[in-house]
Amino acid sequence: MADERLSRKGYWRTNLKYLAILLSVWFFTSYGLGILLVEPLNQVKIGGFPLGFWFAQQGSIYVFVILIFIYVWLMNRLDKKYQQEE
Repeated sequence: MADERLSRKGYWRTNLKYLAILLSVWFFTSYGLGILLVEPLNQVKIGGFPLGFWFAQQGSIYVFVILIFIYVWLMNRLDKKYQQEE
């Protein structure tokens, strides 16, 4: 019983760590690159559009979708480590 409780705590601690890291990356991409650092990024053009505009409009969405796939991959590994069943 005690081992199961420790195992559950370790599982959720790791899960929350993954969430915090991935959401921080998304926040930095959407808020940091799309709003705070928009002026320096606008010096670079992609397809005729400033890079800051690109991050604000599309970049954060692409990063979010990529982060979803990374989260699924990480959670599958974590489930195997803790022998969790779906």
